[in-house]
Amino acid sequence: MLRVVSGTVGGLRLKTPKGVEIRPTQDRIKQVIFSSLVDWVENASVLDLYAGTGALGIEALSHGAKQALFVEKEEKCAKAIEQNLELCKFTSLARVRKMDVETFLKSPATESFDLVFADPPYQKIYGTLDDSHFLEWIRPWVKESGLFVWEHYSGQKLSQPQGWTIVRDRDYGETGLTFLKRA
Repeated sequence: MLRVVSGTVGGLRLKTPKGVEIRPTQDRIKQVIFSSLVDWVENASVLDLYAGTGALGIEALSHGAKQALFVEKEEKCAKAIEQNLELCKFTSLARVRKMDVETFLKSPATESFDLVFADPPYQKIYGTLDDSHFLEWIRPWVKESGLFVWEHYSGQKLSQPQGWTIVRDRDYGETGLTFLKRA
């Protein structure tokens, strides 16, 4: 069961698409993220990448974010996000872009966001994330005072990401959470 953990629509069950393999963020991970973002999320503009069901962006809206953009390439997932936004009565605060995240990030940044979430598909292999092009691509989309929350495999770490400052880096079982600010 996928649900909104807390906020104005806390407890509401979200729809999940059938026939699509997704790895939704666990409730306890969402609780960790949003208890850490109390000062960030109110009136924030949010970008939810690899949005899946839209759970992270919707959670942000439930906590007072002013707007959210969801980027998801899977048609069934994008439809589920739209249904979930209707269910939560957040359609006027959100937009859904049905496209590949890499293509989206490589296009010229037409806006920037206070809070960016990314929960990309990942392999469970040990290594470093420092050389990831993802950090370079996402940078123009994050406001200078903004925060980037990256969910990744706990066996992969950042040590000194160029152009970024690590604000928080914790593991929760196989899930790693890294909070980054632009340096």
